[in-house]
Amino acid sequence: MTTQILICDDSSFARKQIARSLPTDRDLEIAYARNGVEGLEALRAGKGELLFLDLNMPEMDGYQVLQTIREQNIHTAVVVVSGDVQAEAQQRARSLGALEFIRKPVRPEAIQHILDDPRIRAHLEARKDAAFGPQQRDAFQEITNIAMGQAAAMLAEVLGEFVIMPIPNVNMLEVSELAMTLTNVAEDESVSAVCQGFMGDRITGEALVIFNDSSIADMRHLLQYEEIGSNNGDVEVLMDVSSMLCGACLKGISDQLDVNFSQGHPGILGQHIKIDRLFEQNHKKWKKTLAVEMVISIENRNIHCHILLLFTEDSVPRLAKLLSFLDEQP
Repeated sequence: MTTQILICDDSSFARKQIARSLPTDRDLEIAYARNGVEGLEALRAGKGELLFLDLNMPEMDGYQVLQTIREQNIHTAVVVVSGDVQAEAQQRARSLGALEFIRKPVRPEAIQHILDDPRIRAHLEARKDAAFGPQQRDAFQEITNIAMGQAAAMLAEVLGEFVIMPIPNVNMLEVSELAMTLTNVAEDESVSAVCQGFMGDRITGEALVIFNDSSIADMRHLLQYEEIGSNNGDVEVLMDVSSMLCGACLKGISDQLDVNFSQGHPGILGQHIKIDRLFEQNHKKWKKTLAVEMVISIENRNIHCHILLLFTEDSVPRLAKLLSFLDEQP
């Protein structure tokens, strides 16, 4: 399997020296960055499973890169390569997450030692398992798009209306960022939401269905729930549509990944509240999460519905492995 190597150094000579020191008998793909800003962009693009990082660079130095990698949970194994060999520099780099420290000028045997070190190799393998990079994100987006298509078709049949279904968004997010991912929710509009847990094959999460409150009256009309009392009718709409969408969507994903999800009972997460308040009330339930956002609307009607699938951070390595396995199939 190819190992993605990123060499981040402001010196062209230093970058070439490290590249020439890499063994030619290994399956390595090498990318380069001239400073920390370029380095982080390359890492986010999935170009650095193993990062050789200089400390003293313009725009963003190596310490700042290490700090950003830690804060944003970027998946890479970092080896610092620096001419600053002070004990304090080495200690600082290691405390920020660097696995090893190589002094300049680089010698081929030092690079070989890094690649052969069982601790580095184990860390690389763990990173490969845990990484949810662009390739996995693209695959999961397609899988959820197919699953959501099945859910939208079911909803369209029940309502007798055409369902508009944009492409899902797939991102690793902090809980504080969840509310900002939702499109088509006005700041001054209130929402109501239903939550349903699911789990299977070391994958756990929660499915949220969030309705703009202005959509519910139209939904009641289409579902012919108008004879039910106002509040009870709203709850019926929320529960019935949410169960339909969550069930169909999770089944579509489980069929493609060959994973059986068991689903908990749905429950009202909140009614008639602002979107930021909804997440503020429930932030203790979620930490960093793999979030899939899908927005559906009904053509020529004021109906907007968000489906959020929130996979726990512990579930990401298993999802990444399943997606990689599917990608390797002929």
